[in-house]
Amino acid sequence: QMQLVESGGGLVQAGGSLRLSCVASGRAISAYAMGWFRQAPGQEREFVSSINWLGGMTDYTESVRGRFTISRDNGKNTLYLQMNSLKPEDTAVYYCAARYGPSRDAHEYKYWGQGTQVTVSS
Repeated sequence: QMQLVESGGGLVQAGGSLRLSCVASGRAISAYAMGWFRQAPGQEREFVSSINWLGGMTDYTESVRGRFTISRDNGKNTLYLQMNSLKPEDTAVYYCAARYGPSRDAHEYKYWGQGTQVTVSS
């Protein structure tokens, strides 16, 4: 089993930045593709970004491309999401997840964290 714990969320003004971290334990993340998803109140969980096991291939949903950057440090068993130029519509609970290959489909991810709240005020 892999346990994932997100941190770094909080309240920020529009235009500000946050860096989310996701620390894994129980298994090494080096064998897994990792993803970030988010869920706003009353909405379905949506794909934000993914990264392959080596970090050489990344994917972003169009609404965050150019503002968010996903990265990983396999030596620290940690996944990151740098979020810049934040907008109120980025407000959501952000989750990290792991699976054997990158995917945009939340149902394909095997391991999930508990989430961290990001709130962007206008």
